[in-house]
Amino acid sequence: MRKLPKIIDIIIIFAINLLLFKYNWYISSLISISLFLGFYAFRTYDLDTMNSLNESVIRIFAGFMLGSIILLMFYPLIEKDISRYTFIHNMAIAIIIFPLIHKTEYKLFEKHAQPKRYLVIGRKNEIGHILDEIQQKTLNKLQFVDYINPSPIRLEELVKDGFSEKEKNRINKIINFTYKQNTSKYDAILVTDPKLEEIVKDKLEEYKTLGIPIEHLPNIAEKYLKRIPLEVIEKFKEYYSIIFENDHESPAKRILDIIGSSIALIIFSPFMLLTTILIYLEDGKPIVFKQERVGKNEQPFTMHKFRSMKNVKTDGPKFADDEKDRILKVGKIIRPIRIDETLQFLNILKGDMSIVGPRPEQIPFVKQFNKQIPYYYARHKVKPGLTGWAQIMYKYASTEEEIRKKLSYDLYYVKNRSTLFDLRIILQTIETVLWKRGAM
Repeated sequence: MRKLPKIIDIIIIFAINLLLFKYNWYISSLISISLFLGFYAFRTYDLDTMNSLNESVIRIFAGFMLGSIILLMFYPLIEKDISRYTFIHNMAIAIIIFPLIHKTEYKLFEKHAQPKRYLVIGRKNEIGHILDEIQQKTLNKLQFVDYINPSPIRLEELVKDGFSEKEKNRINKIINFTYKQNTSKYDAILVTDPKLEEIVKDKLEEYKTLGIPIEHLPNIAEKYLKRIPLEVIEKFKEYYSIIFENDHESPAKRILDIIGSSIALIIFSPFMLLTTILIYLEDGKPIVFKQERVGKNEQPFTMHKFRSMKNVKTDGPKFADDEKDRILKVGKIIRPIRIDETLQFLNILKGDMSIVGPRPEQIPFVKQFNKQIPYYYARHKVKPGLTGWAQIMYKYASTEEEIRKKLSYDLYYVKNRSTLFDLRIILQTIETVLWKRGAM
């Protein structure tokens, strides 16, 4: 559903600017892409945003400002073609029209999209809470009607009584069942436990040949939750264990890290100089805080950041939430906008870190979590990052339950990492910082 608003927005911006600039395809395309990146960065297309006119207006305005900054980077190439009216016209269109379009699209989806009903092969007490979360995320458009711990006969009985008349008739021709004349109850079968699947694999293959959709929990969990719950990994451990062993890093990622960190150090250098002066005036030396963190394949490295807390000894490693009383005055400024983290661009340039990846954790915590939390080791199959999927999707984690959930986002990144995904995370990090979401 969220692909449609993106396409419509791009078409509208492009078409209007095509008219404004007398069919200049180059300028129209550049404006459309720049503004779209801004809207995308500020999560304009999230369902919660689309459902709220106020939230849509605020985020579209913020996205428009970012898109305008992106467009101005090309100003030397387009200065003869654009004026302040270009920005005024596009801002009016974006703020007035797009929130109404998005709200309409949301309501149409909510009202008219047909639910997809599943017969679940699995135990509700083990996996039901995850399916409930998926059902909520999809506005009840995915419904998990019945759970079974099946024998082949029981599965056959449920399918016989539940599928649509069309599917019933197709099955009837082959296996000569007698069906009840009721309305459709299921649209697909969802496998949530490979062990149970093994029991009825022959029957599932038979249904698959008849056109009955057979789906698996990892696919829909990742698609709709954008994370991999640890319970899902445990159920499909053979599948995920193989994937998590892949620690190959794309050359494109390293190139992006080198170019991105070099540009960032140039851009942030004035703020880094000012931060250095303010820390020194308030609390003296040292300016830089150094700490051993865990990197790729659990190799330790020294991470650098600007010191934002008073220089006093502490008893062992602590979560940041436990040390709020030590924060400097300048720390209260630089921490929310993440200026204290900018020194880590040096770690990225050196190769200890990446721009995008799971945040590097302290060594004692890693040792502790490796014992307590299954699959925690897998987050170290990639380089740690300055920002990451878990950072933009979830809050700061300080309890074991929160750490488990945050890990599920890190593992989603480890499995699905790509250069395009990294660019998406970099864009949405801007929104995370300005909206004070997540935790860096």
